[in-house]
Amino acid sequence: MTARDIVILGSTGSIGTQALDLVRAHPDRFRVVGLTAGGSNPDLFEAQVAEFSPAFSGLGEEASTEAAGRPCDVVLNGITGAVGLRPTLAALDAGATLALANKESLIIGGPLVKERARPGQIVPVDSEHSAIAQSLRAGSAEEVRRLVLTASGGPFRGRTAGELADVTPEQALAHPNFAMGRVITTNSATLVNKGLEVIEAHLLFDIPFDRIDVVVHPQQLIHSMVEFIDGAVVAQLGLPTMLVPISLGMGWPDRVPDAETPIDWTKAADWRFEPLDNGVFPAVTLARSAGERGGTAPAVYNAANEVAVDAFHEGRLRFPDIVATVAHVLDRHDVPSNQHLTVDDVLAADDWARAEAAALI
Repeated sequence: MTARDIVILGSTGSIGTQALDLVRAHPDRFRVVGLTAGGSNPDLFEAQVAEFSPAFSGLGEEASTEAAGRPCDVVLNGITGAVGLRPTLAALDAGATLALANKESLIIGGPLVKERARPGQIVPVDSEHSAIAQSLRAGSAEEVRRLVLTASGGPFRGRTAGELADVTPEQALAHPNFAMGRVITTNSATLVNKGLEVIEAHLLFDIPFDRIDVVVHPQQLIHSMVEFIDGAVVAQLGLPTMLVPISLGMGWPDRVPDAETPIDWTKAADWRFEPLDNGVFPAVTLARSAGERGGTAPAVYNAANEVAVDAFHEGRLRFPDIVATVAHVLDRHDVPSNQHLTVDDVLAADDWARAEAAALI
């Protein structure tokens, strides 16, 4: 098998470092030809560049956009946040397979991203959407009844709304299964992350919002499921890590041997499923509303949340007010009637939402 040329955007983050671990383990399958990062860990980035000697490397959004447009087989977009949009578009325009961990670029770009992508060009790296992509191999598109995204429920699963009023940033960052960055971990606690994933699933798989469900599965061993019209449910199971989704993103449609340790079936285990309490955690319902409005509404949802999360960690906002702030900003946003988005439309909505959220806070 010929080695694939890989460009990794966000190489010093969680996704990027795990991707490079896979490259080290499989030098016959992957060759790093581009590395970029945001610049928060320059020493690690310098060490990565020295180790892998990519043809192109650089720090910042412009460097990532340039790297994504260079000749390669796969661009792994592991950037966090809206700054991943231009690199996503550059990779699609250049014709590379886009292994997409930067969910924000698809969510805020929506139709702008989809119209640039050829069929099968985007391979999801979010564990939930990777699970759905794998499960969809079991049937045709016409046979799919619904998608079921699993959620851990976060550190505050089972609490009442009143019990969330005084939770601390430290408590919000105590995710039960994953070690992630500040924003995504907080988003998991508020369930905003699951709301973003509902929008992402709609865009990736062309399934209407009323056929995308969320179920709480604290163990996170089932990463998501597809229900078919005959009542069969096909799920992808595995340890709660990102190695399988990343390896599939880089190798799709082929699997990478020994990317992850399988579940040990010799040990007894109980797996639990619970309905999502939308009253206590309204972020998913709010995301559905933003997704159904379309246009720039998802970009506003994402941007207002990022500002509110920062304010929460700075002690300027209570935990329940994160989602309340997002709701308020969405209420004030007028989605343009012209649904043919441009990059400038999306980024202008992003800027407006950040300013509106900051003013409200």
